[in-house]
Amino acid sequence: MWVKICANTNLEDARLAAALGADALGFVFAAVSTRRVTPEQVAPIVRELPEAVEKIGVFAELEFASIRAAVEFSGLTGVQLHGSYDPELIKALRREFDGRIDILQTLHWQVTAGLEQAEAFEANARRVAEDGLVTRLLVDAKTPKGDGGTGTVFDWTMAKPSFEVARRAMPVVLAGGLTPDNVAEAIRTLHPWGVDIASGVECAPGKKDPAKLKAFVTAAKAG
Repeated sequence: MWVKICANTNLEDARLAAALGADALGFVFAAVSTRRVTPEQVAPIVRELPEAVEKIGVFAELEFASIRAAVEFSGLTGVQLHGSYDPELIKALRREFDGRIDILQTLHWQVTAGLEQAEAFEANARRVAEDGLVTRLLVDAKTPKGDGGTGTVFDWTMAKPSFEVARRAMPVVLAGGLTPDNVAEAIRTLHPWGVDIASGVECAPGKKDPAKLKAFVTAAKAG
C-alpha cells in the first residue's frame, strides 16, 4: 500500500514520516490553505529527505509558471493538481519536465451529494484515464468548506461502484477524512492503490502527531 503523508511544513515531521515508511510526502502550495508552504520553505526540507521518497507539491491554483517554478526550486518529484482537470496544463508540464515528475489529478466526491454524482464522476475518471496524461488519480472529499484537507469522510459504501470504475482504469489514491482508526476499513471497502492523509495525523494544523503518524502508516501498510 502506497502511503502519502501530506501537508508537511517542517523537516522534523517530514523526516519522521519517511523513517516510518511513508512512500511520499506532500507539500501544500495552495494560497488558501492553513498549511501553505513556499518553495523557499520546502527546498531545504526536500534536500534532507531520502531519494526514494516522493516529494509532491499540491497545487490548487493551476498556473503553469508558478507550478514550474515551485517544482524546480523545491526539487519536487511530483505534482498533485487539486483543481479542475486541465489536459493542456498537464501536457505543458509533461513537455517541460520530460517524464521527470509524476502527475496526480484530483477528482472530488461531494459529501453532500447522493448517487446522482456517480455518472459524472465515472465519466471524468474514464476521461482522465483515456487521455493517459497523469500517473494516478486521487479521490478526495469535497464539502461546502473546501475541496481538500477538511478531515471529512465521504460515504465509501455509496461511492464504491464508482470508485471501482476509476480503479479499473488507473491507480487510485484515497483521501478525505482518513485516520489511524479508519484507514483499514477504507482499504477493505474501496481497495485503493494508495492512501493520503493530512489532518488525521496532526496535533495542530501543519504539525504532525508522532503517535498518530506511526499508527497510520502501520495500519495502512498492514491493510
